[in-house]
Amino acid sequence: MAIVVTSLTRRDAGAGALLSVAIRKSLGKFTLDSEFIAPPGITILFGASGSGKTTLLDCLAGLRKPDSGRIAIGDRVLFDSEQGIDIPAEQRNAGYVLQDLALFPHLSVGANVEYGLFRLPVRERRERSQAILECFRIADLRDRKPRQISGGQRQRVALARSLVTNPSILLLDEPLSGLDAPTRSRLIDDLRAWNDEHRIPMMYVTHAREEVFALSERVLVFEDGKLLAQGSPYEVLQAPQHESIAELTGVENLFDGVVVALHESQGTMSCKLSDAVCEGQLQLEVPLAAAKPGARVRIGIRAGDIILATSAPKDISARNVLSGRLVALTRRDITVIAQVDCGVLFEIHLTPVAVTSLQLHAERQVWVIIKTHSCLLLRNQ
Repeated sequence: MAIVVTSLTRRDAGAGALLSVAIRKSLGKFTLDSEFIAPPGITILFGASGSGKTTLLDCLAGLRKPDSGRIAIGDRVLFDSEQGIDIPAEQRNAGYVLQDLALFPHLSVGANVEYGLFRLPVRERRERSQAILECFRIADLRDRKPRQISGGQRQRVALARSLVTNPSILLLDEPLSGLDAPTRSRLIDDLRAWNDEHRIPMMYVTHAREEVFALSERVLVFEDGKLLAQGSPYEVLQAPQHESIAELTGVENLFDGVVVALHESQGTMSCKLSDAVCEGQLQLEVPLAAAKPGARVRIGIRAGDIILATSAPKDISARNVLSGRLVALTRRDITVIAQVDCGVLFEIHLTPVAVTSLQLHAERQVWVIIKTHSCLLLRNQ
């Protein structure tokens, strides 16, 4: 069944054009079924491997043909199954940076960047390539081959080659994967600066949560070919409402609960944790939701949002203070992962300094402290 989206008109030249997408594409048992509008600027495509992000980019680029639907940039229709429109990939004016970059190893940096300008006079090709090379701070590499430059420099060449043609849309499939943090940060700054000046729709696939917050104004989250959520990075990732998004963004503690009391004047409610294996009722105070006593809820808490104490805290604002036993400490890079049994098992992230100063060790009694608004209420679909 075709999905139809209302035709959108191009904004003024200074604002750029909207990308409108409503498509359906089946690949065996997998079906991409997506409808959204992306404004000029960077839109992140986020989701687990196999969720449909690269397939979507291929459909936008014209490398795959949707079974039905419509794709348009401003008032230019690239694909419309009802009208029989399917603009070939080479005519879509789409820049595409693949994860493996696909630079021509036998060509110099300058020749790689100028590859898409072969129809232009030599002088104009040189001027445009020089300008983009300077923009991405690689003009001094013009005569080198890809094997003679670093990974970060190759990424810059790939971006320059895609942007030198002044595309109407830029598609980026994990373009910064494999780079160290400082190099990635500098490239993000350069890409953001280019985007601020040109303002075209840019669809950017990443698995890195930090890239989402560093780059994007908007994020689309995909799961099994479906668009699960969309909005600002904060709305979608920092305060996720779906359990699958919470897991993707690093919400380590997930519990089933039952609402036992509403505290409307305080904007909170009390929930008994269903998984608790202790005498009495282990409860958490969580933000108030549209639920009644007896309703089942799913609660998520980030490991980094939990505070650990070695003595019972007094006179603090946090509403959830649970006594527990430290089960294990595991070092992972610069983070120490603590497992604490409070009737349910909590994962807590600490610094090595905190572990030393608190003299933490297995079997020690500790107190887990959780603020009410650190408890996320999640939907499982």
